[in-house]
Amino acid sequence: MTKTYHFIGIKGSGMSALALMLHQMGHKVQGSDVDKYYFTQRGLEQAGISIFSFDPKNIEADYEIIAGNAFRPDNNEEIAYAEKEGIPYRRYHEFLGSFMRDFVSLGVAGAHGKTSTTGILAHVLSNITDTSYLIGDGTGRGSAGAKYFVFESDEYERHFMPYHPEYSIITNIDFDHPDYFTSLEDVFNAFNDYAKQIGKGLFIYGEDEQLRRLTAEAPIYYYGFSEGNDFVAHDLLRSTTGSSFKVSFRGEELGEFQIPSFGRHNIMNATAVIGLLYTAGFDLNLVAQHLKTFAGVKRRFTEKIIDGTVIIDDFAHHPTEIIATLDAARQKYPSKEIVAIFQPHTFTRTIALLDEFAEALNQADAVYLAQIYGSAREVDNGDVKVEDLAAKIVKKADVITVDNVSPLLDHENAVYVFMGAGDIQTYEYSFERLLSNLTSNVQ
Repeated sequence: MTKTYHFIGIKGSGMSALALMLHQMGHKVQGSDVDKYYFTQRGLEQAGISIFSFDPKNIEADYEIIAGNAFRPDNNEEIAYAEKEGIPYRRYHEFLGSFMRDFVSLGVAGAHGKTSTTGILAHVLSNITDTSYLIGDGTGRGSAGAKYFVFESDEYERHFMPYHPEYSIITNIDFDHPDYFTSLEDVFNAFNDYAKQIGKGLFIYGEDEQLRRLTAEAPIYYYGFSEGNDFVAHDLLRSTTGSSFKVSFRGEELGEFQIPSFGRHNIMNATAVIGLLYTAGFDLNLVAQHLKTFAGVKRRFTEKIIDGTVIIDDFAHHPTEIIATLDAARQKYPSKEIVAIFQPHTFTRTIALLDEFAEALNQADAVYLAQIYGSAREVDNGDVKVEDLAAKIVKKADVITVDNVSPLLDHENAVYVFMGAGDIQTYEYSFERLLSNLTSNVQ
């Protein structure tokens, strides 16, 4: 009899990816969630995976239950029912920790860039050999015969502690998730504990002073732009069609590589992947070939054009990520005005990083702010308002509402960069409707 996997909170980005992967491996998969539409559910629906509203009737005692981290007995009737009836369940990261032992596993950790780097690694490796993967944009691929497993390794609430991958990339350490981590040192300690669990090789961005402090049992390889690293990216050519660069390993030239993406951060992400796959014994000619065709991951510099207007959607919700996204927009569109539309995500993060957010947004030519998106884990105590951020931005920063995005029309020859981890896409859709209406009225 085939085991049924039931996901409580199946629309979560990691949860939906895992559900898709298990489905593709031949398992019976179903799940439940809130009724509100979320971008991850399209892939689930296309795969024929049933999505129910939360209800204790969805659960049976012999199901393998995987519960999303946002849900607890006091806010979810299915978990409350499982606990009352003594039906066991595991959290996403607990399940993953045991699941990955059946593969050669390759993790990607870091405060920023995890999803993009996991996407590059999964794309390249799955084009070379049979590979299963989980990407944090809700994408999963499962193969019953896969030897390799690529996954995103999340530091929030130390969720990566059940993971013991053979190889791991760590892109950076930065203070984030102030609702959980108490300080930068607390973040560092979490990554340092994780680093000690890597089996064969750890690939670390060498120009991050926090990462340089990490110690591990496995060999550490540093990658970066400067000569003090093991893997060095050099001879960069950044154009409006992408980026090309060469990589050397301890003075030995490994070859020239091209990626169809933008921003210095994406060159670093690709260099980390090149370093890992070279060390793991893969043919760099194949790596170079498949890097050229990486189309990106969802909500990371995702572009669309509405009536000639370029709109970019990005998950950036931390100052470091905002700077990287705006740098990428400038590379691709050097002659256009860069208009940033940003929604702060969580009150705790906005308070902790208010000055850094203002400094990052000053990299744009014009700034618009959406109301702060509070998470289910926190309460708005009135300690911070989006107007507090607007006041700190040197450029003129206007606060807009989802019902009136017409101030965005005050720009000509502009690229609109929508950034955030909340419901910033509802603002983007309002703007798209406005542009479409203007076009149809003109016609």
